[in-house]
Amino acid sequence: MALSVPGYSPSFKRPPETLRLRRKRGRSLGAASPTEERPEPATRRAALTAGLPLRPFPAAGRGGGGGGGPTASRRNPFARLDNRPRAAAEPPNGPSRGQQEAPGPFLDSNQENDLLWEEKIPERTAITELPQTPHVSFSESDIPSSESTELPVDWSIKTRLLFASSQPFTWADHLKAQEEAQGVIQHCRATEVTLPQSIQDPKLSTELRCAFQQSLIYWLHPALSWLPLFPRIGADRKMAGKTNPWSNDETLQHILMSDWSVSFTSLYNLLKTKLCPYFYVCTYQFTVLFRAAGLAGDDVVTALISPTTRGIREAMKNEGIEFSLPLIKESGHEKRKASGTSLGHGEEQAVSDEDEEESFSWLEEMGVQDKIKKPDVLSIKLRKEIHEVQMDHRPESVVLVKGTNTFTLLNFLINCKSLIATSGPQAGLPPTLLSPIAFRGATMQMLKARSVNVKTQAPSGYRDQFSLEITGPIMPHSLHSVTMLLRSSQSGSFSAGLYTHEPTAVFNICPPKDKVLDKEAVHEELANCGLHPKTLDHLSRTPILGKSSLRHVEMSDYIYNWRS
Repeated sequence: MALSVPGYSPSFKRPPETLRLRRKRGRSLGAASPTEERPEPATRRAALTAGLPLRPFPAAGRGGGGGGGPTASRRNPFARLDNRPRAAAEPPNGPSRGQQEAPGPFLDSNQENDLLWEEKIPERTAITELPQTPHVSFSESDIPSSESTELPVDWSIKTRLLFASSQPFTWADHLKAQEEAQGVIQHCRATEVTLPQSIQDPKLSTELRCAFQQSLIYWLHPALSWLPLFPRIGADRKMAGKTNPWSNDETLQHILMSDWSVSFTSLYNLLKTKLCPYFYVCTYQFTVLFRAAGLAGDDVVTALISPTTRGIREAMKNEGIEFSLPLIKESGHEKRKASGTSLGHGEEQAVSDEDEEESFSWLEEMGVQDKIKKPDVLSIKLRKEIHEVQMDHRPESVVLVKGTNTFTLLNFLINCKSLIATSGPQAGLPPTLLSPIAFRGATMQMLKARSVNVKTQAPSGYRDQFSLEITGPIMPHSLHSVTMLLRSSQSGSFSAGLYTHEPTAVFNICPPKDKVLDKEAVHEELANCGLHPKTLDHLSRTPILGKSSLRHVEMSDYIYNWRS
């Protein structure tokens, strides 16, 4: 079907042979005068009459003559890929640029760009404005605790603390030589330091600065300054490329392991005699927390191991170590197995056959026991063990050892060959021992602390925001000591973000207790353990955090609020 349209090119190789019109912008945007509808060219009217699809004609209004009338706002041709004119949706006499337009489906180019920037990069405001408190992400299920003057006990190891306050932390920087030495002496002699509720000028308080130095000290074995010895789980990347001459030298490995065994035994003896409150054994697979009797509401020495695997639990059973899985509800037969008591092969087989007969007794009652094929013994055993394998490396695999079994656990860990990696950057390296007090073969270490001052945006302009960062293996006693110091130095007003070594968060579980301990008796027995009396009272409380740990702490008017 051939159409004779003047100036129309069906192949679109040549533009219409008409004079292109120039669009002029109005000189005066504020003047509003009625606009006249622009007549369409003859070629366009002919194409529309013929029913040909054409792009919408720009409906920008223009004044007559000198062009003093208003014009529709010109659209940025690069704002959208389809490049459709915005003015096509507006009437010919649309609103002028100077008038306030109602929000609609079409945006100005600048507004479009701003909207895309806000959608794609919502962090733009967070880059220019620092929050008043350190950024810590919480899930929706996290609920702030009720207000309290004390924090719940947290047995997890922290890797970083970030405190923020409206008052400066300059008192924590650049300690004098005498203050540093005094802090070390106070730690070694377990000197009790009591500070007032509020310190007027913390920078001039020598007692505060010495106490801060005292709270940063911990003890470590082995001590290799070129290797990061905490955390050990997932540390292969940090240790890669480091010098480890013992990896291929069996003699050197034997010497390191012998020294480690002596240090480990020394720590356990201190713990048993209540001269050490607790300590950690950090391996490349799991972490062990040993606690003295009287702490966490237990009347005997306890040990928590997390995470564990079925292989480790089976090896402990074979060594005769009685343990429990506090987070797993067990049946009677599973409790007998988890207790670690060594049953004879005949007894174990009898128990297995008895359970099997009980599980299929209902078939006999229905009279269909001969028509249904029973699964073989191997299938039943695999089905029972699949749950144990599924909880490996998870918080639910935490193991609790109590009483004299902790001494058997000590010998098991010393003689366990799988305790040390055989390949990789950690090959041949003994586990890390962390303790709040000195022990045989230990090295004194210091947590790293630094203060930072930043400007934060406020409604009236900018104001100073001060922060204090502490990094390293931060044990429970250090966390409590530092918060007690900040309570006095910051006049009872600060906030903190706490970063947890996740495998140790499950140490906050609370297994069933046989009896309630007398606090006064506990304090008398642990009076020489090297901790501040308030810290000792804090650690002797029953844990309430479960599988979680403290993530955010805020103090206002000497009242704590916390999130886990």
